[in-house]
Amino acid sequence: MPTVSDARFTLPSFAKINLTLRVLGRRTDGYHEIETVFQTVTLHDRLTFAARDDGQIELACDAPGVPCDETNLVHRAAVALRQRYGTGRGTRINLEKKIPAGGGLGGGSSNAAVALVGLARLWKIETDRRALAEIGASLGADVPFFLTGGTALGTGRGTGIHALPDMPPQQLLIVTPHIEVSTAAAYKSLNAHALTKAVAPANLAVSRAQAEISGLPHAALRNDFESVVYGLHPEIGRARDALTAAGASGALLSGSGASVFGLFENAEVRDGARVSLRVERGWQVFACETLARVAYAQAVGAIEF
Repeated sequence: MPTVSDARFTLPSFAKINLTLRVLGRRTDGYHEIETVFQTVTLHDRLTFAARDDGQIELACDAPGVPCDETNLVHRAAVALRQRYGTGRGTRINLEKKIPAGGGLGGGSSNAAVALVGLARLWKIETDRRALAEIGASLGADVPFFLTGGTALGTGRGTGIHALPDMPPQQLLIVTPHIEVSTAAAYKSLNAHALTKAVAPANLAVSRAQAEISGLPHAALRNDFESVVYGLHPEIGRARDALTAAGASGALLSGSGASVFGLFENAEVRDGARVSLRVERGWQVFACETLARVAYAQAVGAIEF
């Protein structure tokens, strides 16, 4: 039987929300050009890493339906890191899931980014954030953001990450109805035209994002997918309306759904809203807070944040 070494540690894997998400058009490579403001939140999974002496990559997960084979982004991240640095070392990774899969909260991408960070530590690989972000971009568009954290602008496919000043701390409720949203169908419904000219330079986009997020004017909350996702899935729109009715000062779809989040002035109002929303069948309701970049870096232990 293969053995596992004594090297063992656990890292959190945080979720994200999108404070803004604009779909600018279709790129020549078939992907869509977007501009989004990411924000890490305290809702998180947990990854526990242990070394194996036989070179095997083993993944276990406590959530039913989550694959533990080569299709999982965590497994793919381990393979990609080994290929990049030419190591043959093995690992056992235990994934404890709390972030809803397919909820627009970046759980899989966060898991992949944390796997890169954790395995670089476990395998004693000398690397940096830029190199890990390059690997992450090959795995998924949201992965590079989780090597920065806090408040950040994403451009291009979402892989161009530009750190922004952290938004003011906010109390949040995240509601995830039991609905599967097809991102491909959401993009198709937007009917975005092909790009015919370059979008605004990144520095202008950063300046605009800083102006919108500074002081958190709730009118700045915007997600282009709302116009189509609520039509395709009215229950998600009902969840957003329920957050507003429960006292949220602003509410928005995250990613292409199915999660929506509400911003609350304080924890007391948020917790009261949580009680009222938890009576809804088929909705997962999470109370959490925004997570600033320094706190994120300290928790994850990422390289050169």
